[in-house]
Amino acid sequence: MWQFLLNLFKKETKIEEQDSMKKFLIVGLGNIGEKYKNTRHNIGFKILDYFAEQENLSFETQKLGDLSTYKFKGRTFIFLKPNTYMNLSGKAVQYWLIKEKIPIENLLIITDDLNLPFGSMRLKTKGSDGGHNGLRDIQLKLNSSKYNRFRFGISDAFSKGRQVDYVLGEWTEQENETLPERLDKSIELIKSFVLAGVNNTMNIFNGK
Repeated sequence: MWQFLLNLFKKETKIEEQDSMKKFLIVGLGNIGEKYKNTRHNIGFKILDYFAEQENLSFETQKLGDLSTYKFKGRTFIFLKPNTYMNLSGKAVQYWLIKEKIPIENLLIITDDLNLPFGSMRLKTKGSDGGHNGLRDIQLKLNSSKYNRFRFGISDAFSKGRQVDYVLGEWTEQENETLPERLDKSIELIKSFVLAGVNNTMNIFNGK
């Protein structure tokens, strides 16, 4: 009897582990509130909102953020928009990773990057926070800099001392014209990350 129960426990544990490997936490960083909606700093929210719009998904407010679930080709995408404001994003990321039993290698953080030209994309598996307060808090809460991050370029076209105004400023008319194509490409990157893996996705999309 005890051997039977032990084997059953091992089997259930293995199934749970297999299920967890099929779940991915996709986190878009941003600030809540209408005044931040169309700002450069909120590109993480914007990409997830665009993904949801294309797939007829809806977000539901839950603990520490708005969530939506998307199932595709045997994988489960859990989209998270933290409602903790940018500087405290790590709390929401940590909570949902633990709650959903998602391994850190299945985590993808979407964020803006001043060091990349507008619209360019770069996927990395580790790195510094680069002065980004959201990434800094995630690194602090996870106690690791080894997590996947999708950096979306917003360029550094601001004058000296105007960085904050630029990051929290809205897209220009020209940028808004280009954004839909870049958002489509972002969706492709996210799907590739989940289905093809991080290394293949980096080879395909980095610098594009």
